[in-house]
Amino acid sequence: MTRGFACLVLLLLTSQLIFAQSPDSSNQSNWSYHFQLTVVNQSHSGFKAAYSGMNSLADTVETGATSITTTLFFGRRLWRGGALYFNPELSGGQGLSYSVGVAGALNGETYRIGYPAPVIAVARGYFQQWFPLGHPSYEQADDEINQLDGNLPTRRLVITAGKFSMSDFFDGNSYSHDPRTQFLNWGIMSNGAWDYPANTKGYTAGLVVELIQPKWEARVSSVEVPVIANHSDMEYRFGKAHSETAEVTRKFMARNHQGSISLLVSYTASRAPSYQQGLAALKTGDSALLLVIQGNARGNAFGGNKTGVCLNMEQELTRDLGFFARLGWNDGKHVTWAFTEIDQTVSAGLSLKGTTWKRDFDVFGIAGLLNAISADHRAYLKAGGYGFIIGDGNLNYGHEAILETYYSARLTKSFWASFDYQFVHNPGYNKDRGGPVHVFAVRGHIEL
Repeated sequence: MTRGFACLVLLLLTSQLIFAQSPDSSNQSNWSYHFQLTVVNQSHSGFKAAYSGMNSLADTVETGATSITTTLFFGRRLWRGGALYFNPELSGGQGLSYSVGVAGALNGETYRIGYPAPVIAVARGYFQQWFPLGHPSYEQADDEINQLDGNLPTRRLVITAGKFSMSDFFDGNSYSHDPRTQFLNWGIMSNGAWDYPANTKGYTAGLVVELIQPKWEARVSSVEVPVIANHSDMEYRFGKAHSETAEVTRKFMARNHQGSISLLVSYTASRAPSYQQGLAALKTGDSALLLVIQGNARGNAFGGNKTGVCLNMEQELTRDLGFFARLGWNDGKHVTWAFTEIDQTVSAGLSLKGTTWKRDFDVFGIAGLLNAISADHRAYLKAGGYGFIIGDGNLNYGHEAILETYYSARLTKSFWASFDYQFVHNPGYNKDRGGPVHVFAVRGHIEL
């Protein structure tokens, strides 16, 4: 499927070069160029642990876990409403304990990095076309990352095909969505119960269709899923391996302040075994199946499926203060296949601009997160099973609770420096390794 989309992109680019279609307006640029560089350095305190396993967060002090990502964002207008986007990206480094041991993992910039050495890859490459609906008014779109400047119809149909991240389109939130500038924790930057389809670095390929209206939005997608849990190889097999997501967003005003609420429903079919199969494999010593669950081997059987439902809301309270919350659930019968080992979650937080202390572009954020897993998932971990994120060899179950706060300061027009702190209780849902764990981070971010 990825090869087919690559051919589509090449064909569209060739047609642009041959026929030289005119853009929307002579005042608009045909090209968009942007750049970002983000470096995160994290450390955590030592804590008491009764035992440790293969996927445990280290109970000793860890320092100097550093990640780096740098991305080029190219956009090319083809014709009215049509554009190509291409994002080469370099990523490398590692998270604390190689990003295992905490379901609400600690650094969103490491959540798909499989190797410490920086590697260059294509993050995104997709074609996008919008069509006006009815007789709409138009709004001005600025030149931003993966967005060309120009007039956009306020009522439009948008079709996107190619390689992208599902988070580019779904589960968006103004106050908590980007680990490069906002909260770092996986379960706060995204809905952790949405096991959204992605390769090791967070990308997939497929189709997204969006219907945009002034007061509401709707979008649906069908995309590839990993061949191996949390792996770079992807596949799309009708009826066997695919993932569909649908989301509806309602926008509103409350006391002259903007807000929105979104409902997301997802269904994924894959090679994922069930936790009950994992329990049987532990009893019989079926190491082959256990390696599949851990993301270290390819399974030959299909039939894994997962259904999820997520709520996402945001509300501007004042000109400078915003509130956000997420609620998520999945059935928890089959093993986690792409994102992280969270079956139920709730998070909420506040984001405050620095206008009051005359730092208009600074932001202070604070949020809380509570994660849980299904009964089958608990039984599998209790019996000594491992996923690809958590597993201590045993489990004394308790909810995983995390508090995160950060301060982001814009020091120059293009450079932000942040300090981040996370308090983690019961990492990996294990009261025998309950901590608490104190996690500290500094982050530098350049955006042009």
